[in-house]
Amino acid sequence: MGKQQVALLSDIADPGAREFELGGRNCRVPGFVVRKNGQVFAYTNICPHAGRFLNWGPDRFLTRDNGLIMCAGHGALFEIDSGLCVAGACLGASLTSLELEVIDGRVLVGLPAPAKAKT
Repeated sequence: MGKQQVALLSDIADPGAREFELGGRNCRVPGFVVRKNGQVFAYTNICPHAGRFLNWGPDRFLTRDNGLIMCAGHGALFEIDSGLCVAGACLGASLTSLELEVIDGRVLVGLPAPAKAKT
């Protein structure tokens, strides 16, 4: 599956976040884009600890100081640029990053390639 436009860069505050869904009729993947200091990152909207959505409201993913991504369920904290959990029940785990590209102000996101089975 190719990349899908999920937002216009100008519609995402810096710092800020925007949630979206990828996929087609039979398979939907929740995700979000985070913008900070001119950089943009995309992750699935699934906590690696609890398997629940991270946000506590529409487009609300960041701590009050906009320094980290925070899970609304258990308060786990994740680095914006890497998705690494730096505090909470999933310490050391990471959010699943998504392929991201910004072309002519359009934010395009794609699903990661499926992992190959080990033989």
